[in-house]
Amino acid sequence: MNNPLDFYLNRKGVFEKELIQIKKHLVLSSVLRLFVFFSVVFSTYFFFGNTKLIVSILFFGSVFFLFLVTKHSVLQQKRDKIVALIQINTTEIIVLKGDFTSLNTGKEFKNAQHAYSYDIDLFGVGSFFQYINRTVIRSGKEALAAILTANKIDSIEKKQQVIKELASKPKWRQNFSATASLVQIETKTSSIVNWVQNHQKSLPQIASVLPTFFFSVSIVLFVLKYLDFIGFNYIITWFFIGLGITSFYLKKITNIYQKANHAKSTFRQYYQLLIQIENEIFTSDILLKKQQEIQLEGKKASAICNDFFKILDALDQRNNILFAMLGNAFALWDIRQSYKVERWIETYQNQVKKWFAIIAFFDAQNSLGNYAFNHPKHSFPKLEENDFTIKAKELGHPLLHEKKRVNNDLSIHNQAFFIVTGANMAGKSTFLRTVSLSIVMANIGLPVCAEKFSYSPIRLITSMRTADSLVEDSSYFFSELKRLKFIVDAINPITSQKKYFIVLDEILKGTNSKDKAIGSRKFVEKLVASNSTGIIATHDLSLCEITKELPQVTNYYFDAEINNNELYFDYTFKNGVCQNMNASFLLKKMKII
Repeated sequence: MNNPLDFYLNRKGVFEKELIQIKKHLVLSSVLRLFVFFSVVFSTYFFFGNTKLIVSILFFGSVFFLFLVTKHSVLQQKRDKIVALIQINTTEIIVLKGDFTSLNTGKEFKNAQHAYSYDIDLFGVGSFFQYINRTVIRSGKEALAAILTANKIDSIEKKQQVIKELASKPKWRQNFSATASLVQIETKTSSIVNWVQNHQKSLPQIASVLPTFFFSVSIVLFVLKYLDFIGFNYIITWFFIGLGITSFYLKKITNIYQKANHAKSTFRQYYQLLIQIENEIFTSDILLKKQQEIQLEGKKASAICNDFFKILDALDQRNNILFAMLGNAFALWDIRQSYKVERWIETYQNQVKKWFAIIAFFDAQNSLGNYAFNHPKHSFPKLEENDFTIKAKELGHPLLHEKKRVNNDLSIHNQAFFIVTGANMAGKSTFLRTVSLSIVMANIGLPVCAEKFSYSPIRLITSMRTADSLVEDSSYFFSELKRLKFIVDAINPITSQKKYFIVLDEILKGTNSKDKAIGSRKFVEKLVASNSTGIIATHDLSLCEITKELPQVTNYYFDAEINNNELYFDYTFKNGVCQNMNASFLLKKMKII
């Protein structure tokens, strides 16, 4: 596989050269438009008095000028997309060099009540979400957050296929993201879906034929006036009749327009994204299914959404006062377009939510595919049905720099528990988060930061970070008890048949040492009796004695050494019980005591 950094550097260089050429073409286009404008003005002045020639000059000059304006607009759109592609590759270069602080943190998804996301820093500053998120649309970001917190263990191999395929399509992914970034959407897609699904038809059936009939009569009247068969007063009368009919439905039209106007930019953007999905060749089962779901009786969803955008754009012409006056007076324009809006909604209102969800799905999955592409050395988990839950070689935390990261091997069997002791700052908490995050990544189909990783799919539940709450009148100890109760309820074999991997960082931190020792021991016994699997970190060495009574429990530790009055850590996961603690040493070292 090519080096990701080289790929991004090459792409960035290519687009920067294209941008230089596009800017030159834009300058030339601007000069040409200016030349045409002044040529028409000068010719009109020079040939003033020659009516036929002036009319021809104005007509052909205007047509050519409008053609140049259209071409200029196309060049501007191309320039904007190239700028977006440059920014995408610049971002990846910066992230691969270790800086992802500019990316969205997903802090709105932080939830202390979730099974694991709060404990393992899934969201927030410096989080895993911030590291992998490349979503462009709001619903895509929400979909990515939902994937990370779903705690599902189904169809993992199919999820891996999706990520592998999207990882192999970096150019398509970038094109999708660049296209999505060009239109700013102010209205939530959920609001648009709600409007479409719940809209009640307000215009009567006669609105389907009345505008056509009225416009036909208008044409006849103009022809009769041209032939001097009728007077101009008939035209004026018909003019006010048309405005009167439009005014009769004005309230309903305005209500349709206000809601449709909010949806216009969304459908413009999503139409383009649907084209990206429809035109790509996919092979994985899930992606093929998603692609098929945006087909409706042989007609593509992109074409249907584009039709709706054109209708909304036509209705938007009511903001042009002159057009609104003449169009409604002689063609009942607003009634015609409003009826088309309602007819479209009536036909496709049950499809829009599905189409929007598929776009959000691809936006979210692109982030996962991007992660896999950026980490070719990471390994996709191998699914096993043997008696071990996790077996990993050189497992590390993906957010730690490769050169500074210390990897560890891990092999934990089903219904086994590890008690991990260790000195302060020796690596216990980092190890717990590494294991926890690797389970989350494996369950959603991502490659794991390990040389090899085999596991039997299992849900995750943690208790690593609890806090008191003045708002909820909840003490630290009570908050911890509620968390432990949450875990007990989740693993209860009577109420739940789901298997969990449990990760705990200190049990009963908010009580005295003796009470903590007794309570921790009882809780570990309960966990073991539930046939769960997991890892418990503690500073309480007495808890390690439980291995003498429970063969399911094994002791491991992280060590620290003091040499020449300096503290050294190797961050290596070892079998046994830690014998070296460093709290007193650190207090003296920092001259606290």
